[in-house]
Amino acid sequence: MFDIRPVAYVIGLLVACLGATMLLPLLVDLAEGRGEWPVFLESAMITILTGGLIALACSNAVKEGLTLQQTFLLTTGVWAALPVFGALPFVLGETASSYTDAYFEAMSGLTTTGSTVLSGLDDLPKGLLLWRGLLQWLGGIGIIVVAMVFLPELRVGGMQVFRSESFETMGKILPRATQISSSISTIYVSLTLACAGAYILTGMNPFDATVHAMTTISTGGFANYDASFGTFQGPAEYVASVFMILAALPFVRYVQIVNGNRRAFFQDSQIWAFVGTITVLVVMTSFTLTWIFPHHPEQAVREALFNITSIISGTGYASVDYMLWGPFLIAMFFFIGLIGGCAGSTACSVKIFRYQILFSSIRVQLKRIYTPHGVFIPRFDGRPVTDEVMSSVQSFFVFFVVSLGVIAVALSLTGLDFVTSISGAATAIANVGPGLGDKIGPAGNFAGLNDTAKWILSFAMLLGRLELLVVLTLFTVRFWRG
Repeated sequence: MFDIRPVAYVIGLLVACLGATMLLPLLVDLAEGRGEWPVFLESAMITILTGGLIALACSNAVKEGLTLQQTFLLTTGVWAALPVFGALPFVLGETASSYTDAYFEAMSGLTTTGSTVLSGLDDLPKGLLLWRGLLQWLGGIGIIVVAMVFLPELRVGGMQVFRSESFETMGKILPRATQISSSISTIYVSLTLACAGAYILTGMNPFDATVHAMTTISTGGFANYDASFGTFQGPAEYVASVFMILAALPFVRYVQIVNGNRRAFFQDSQIWAFVGTITVLVVMTSFTLTWIFPHHPEQAVREALFNITSIISGTGYASVDYMLWGPFLIAMFFFIGLIGGCAGSTACSVKIFRYQILFSSIRVQLKRIYTPHGVFIPRFDGRPVTDEVMSSVQSFFVFFVVSLGVIAVALSLTGLDFVTSISGAATAIANVGPGLGDKIGPAGNFAGLNDTAKWILSFAMLLGRLELLVVLTLFTVRFWRG
């Protein structure tokens, strides 16, 4: 019989921890003196008590480890449950959001999607702005740990290629998952502090620098202003671009560098493919902006670098309304949002390694056509790709495309136009942030969508953040019978 108590115990503890983090924006609101601190006190009490009682009620069922079924349920349950409580400050606070809007905002934060239903950000209490940043920062570190520890063992979408026991290029970094998580967390905090310091040097005030550092390193994209990152045009865009790229690289490589192994970082084909893709896209976009639009070359490079890096990494900042850049670049922005960063990073979407494996398979198939009697094996990072991994990657692409289509159709059935439906589905399942069009484009937000569409998009964000197959497995009869 399936025992849900160990799963509920862990989720209860994490919910209680989320409630404890609400004390930080409480202190910020106290310092600001706008009288908003009771919102976070009430939210924290509800969250801590609920999570604590759930954990206490299930503590007698805790065992040494979790079964495969329990791990699948836990991985999904955490990301579904935390927004339930993360939404409370938006409902009780100055925004007075409906619960639908509040849950959407919290889910967008924790999955580091960056889509928002809030406006008037410039005038919101600092505590609420910090809470948005904290949600994304916690979601960013959470997904790294899940990606490095759980997903490879769950054989999700080809992620098993990164299991430390079986992939020599990755190497067995540290002997225990807890040590891996601890080391990655240290790197994550260090990058956040470095990013905040760099922002301050560009002229940001300490509060803006802190919040934007959190949402940059988590590749989340929540900003403190309605103009998104357009408020900080100039040197801050270069700083943001650098740290968005760093956050989209495999965090395990940083751990290896700290432990004295620098070769692994520079020999990782993922990194070269990701940086190379950005370089090609920036050059092409900069040339287009300079040639067609009256852009100064430096401005063209800066805006192209920032916005392309933001979209491909899934951060979702916008410094300009790129909907004005013409149909070619608009279409390009749609597709680059479906690329994503590297595995084991805070970036989202399909991930660059899956494209590498897919293209390697295509090259092998073409060679077999030209040379029927030849023996060709697809490779990744110089090593053969097993049939199991190849099957997982191909299955992921199929599920991704099918899920994208189903979500787009579901959104269209709620009354949304084609552009909003297809771009909304893509930006949610790829966890990018802004969509296309007048409603949900870089100059708009998701507030104008109906409640049904917001719940569909909330589910799509969860689906995309957990690599699709983890969530979809829960809907199979065999999973619950196993």
